[in-house]
Amino acid sequence: MTKTLDQTMIVDAVRGVTLEVCSTMLSLDIQFEEAYTETQSSSNTDGVVSFVGMAGSRVGTGSLACSAEVACRLASSFLMTDFDSVNDEVLDAFGELTNMVIGNLKSQVEEHFGPMGLSIPTVICGNNFSTRSLSHDEWTVVPFRLECGRLEVKICFKAAPDAAGPWQK
Repeated sequence: MTKTLDQTMIVDAVRGVTLEVCSTMLSLDIQFEEAYTETQSSSNTDGVVSFVGMAGSRVGTGSLACSAEVACRLASSFLMTDFDSVNDEVLDAFGELTNMVIGNLKSQVEEHFGPMGLSIPTVICGNNFSTRSLSHDEWTVVPFRLECGRLEVKICFKAAPDAAGPWQK
């Protein structure tokens, strides 16, 4: 097992698992765009965002974000029915898609760092809201283009705090 996972490896893995999920589960053609690093920002956004936490020798968060229109299109393809607006079914489908993308990514990361756990997805939808992590770490952002808009997969990984820290004594 290697102990490093550079940004290129993360981007390649995210692209691979996202393309696989979208083609296999959604029958959608998506194209990846240039990945970039994002520092903590508190810009306002509209749409749908989901988060899944990861824990093991590395800890972090995986996130999917898109407009309400894209979330409806993804849910429509996933559930094989039409959705014109975000409702509970769209949010549930988006959370499940997040679980599949980040879960498949976790499986690849485990080859480098050993077993990891995933949290239950959290999905947020609305207008003019902000998200931020209290850790102030950098995020790897891997955007994808669909015919109806853009989907972003965001990943933040770092070494887990020492389990024998002062609170463990």
